[in-house]
Amino acid sequence: MHLGIDYGAKLAGTTAICYEQAGQLNIQQSEKKKDADKFIQATIDTLKPTTVFIDAPLSLPLAYFGEGDNYFYRDCDKVLKGMSPMFLGGLTARAIKLAKPYEKIGIPFYETYPAQIVKHYLVAITEGYKKQKEFLADFCNILEQQLPYQLAALPTNWHQVDSVLAWWAGWRYENGDVKIYGQEKEGLIYV
Repeated sequence: MHLGIDYGAKLAGTTAICYEQAGQLNIQQSEKKKDADKFIQATIDTLKPTTVFIDAPLSLPLAYFGEGDNYFYRDCDKVLKGMSPMFLGGLTARAIKLAKPYEKIGIPFYETYPAQIVKHYLVAITEGYKKQKEFLADFCNILEQQLPYQLAALPTNWHQVDSVLAWWAGWRYENGDVKIYGQEKEGLIYV
């Protein structure tokens, strides 16, 4: 089992987790004013996944380690036109801090990028993605047709959709069908 996580601000209630159980995709979301990192840790400790796919930077540009001079973007960010891990600052630091203890006990974290998953695999419905709330249900119905499992319930917001997309990247990784961007020594994004 693997988890897909849309990682949000610590107390905003915008962190969502997707996982497969009994042939269905389930989604849980953190509560506003409650620690999202503790929510993730409790979920990992309960479900004991083998891997975690998270929409958050898990590394810094190589310039911080004495290679190159780009202090803002990693190669994977440049190729996918992603946000700089430095711009995301505290979120990046929290994600790295969250991942390290689990990686030490054999639960690796992989960085993913839901917006690129939509561009790569759901080209026909990219226009309404995250732009129109009224498009959410239609988007989810089309997305569900592409997934290997049914959703236990349709996502009620775009954070939940992104957790499903992160989970889907994990499923494609497990099935040898994921696209990987970046360089190993600096950071990879799995789409």
